[in-house]
Amino acid sequence: MGFGFLSHLFYPWGLIAQGLALVHFIRRRPDSYWLYIILFLGPLGAAIYFIAEVVPDVGIVGQGFKMFPRRKRIGELRQLVQVNPSPGNFEELGDLLMEDGKLGAAREAFDRAIGSRGDSLDAFYRRGVCALMLGDVAAAVPDLAKVYAKEPGYDFFRCAGLLAQAYALTGEKERAAGLFRWATDRSVTSETYLNYSDLLASEGRNAEAREWAQKVLEKKPAMPGYQKRRERKWFRGASARLKRMQG
Repeated sequence: MGFGFLSHLFYPWGLIAQGLALVHFIRRRPDSYWLYIILFLGPLGAAIYFIAEVVPDVGIVGQGFKMFPRRKRIGELRQLVQVNPSPGNFEELGDLLMEDGKLGAAREAFDRAIGSRGDSLDAFYRRGVCALMLGDVAAAVPDLAKVYAKEPGYDFFRCAGLLAQAYALTGEKERAAGLFRWATDRSVTSETYLNYSDLLASEGRNAEAREWAQKVLEKKPAMPGYQKRRERKWFRGASARLKRMQG
């Protein structure tokens, strides 16, 4: 029995399965060979794709359902801080708002937490990250620098990498380069590698910039599937950077 027979046997469900597999492929952009498997193997290819790529993603998608209890808790905390404006309540509110993508509101919550108790590295770090992601680099630097000074390896050296990125964005490229070198000696974080690659490219050091972008892609073969899905954003970024530098 050929693939044509299978397509006829499962019509129209086979076509629906192929369509759903293609939608998932377009959104997630896994390895390109999956497109050929879906198109040329018909329903069987779609089934193989679902088992290999979609089913493992259920765990990731399932995290999205956490938004409902999270948003409920955000509402509770917003009411709670009206009667009990403790630093801990504001810090928890900031964490949840940050997870929910509300960076401006999260930053304000961390402001309130720090204003009441200025000794929480978590609050300073997260406020700095929010500021950096919102494009307010000047405000991000002192917060990230404070955390780095007290705990250089904070958040598995991500703080050091983000501070280096903030220095680069404020024009302190020599300082940024030194900190990037320190961080990349201790961490294999793709985000840090790519930001360092950007700095090197901005200085015309394209060979070194390509090397650091390539390092991100070199990690891919040894990664388990779930980690590859989490790192997909950085793999795409590394590929795009290498393509730009070749042009």
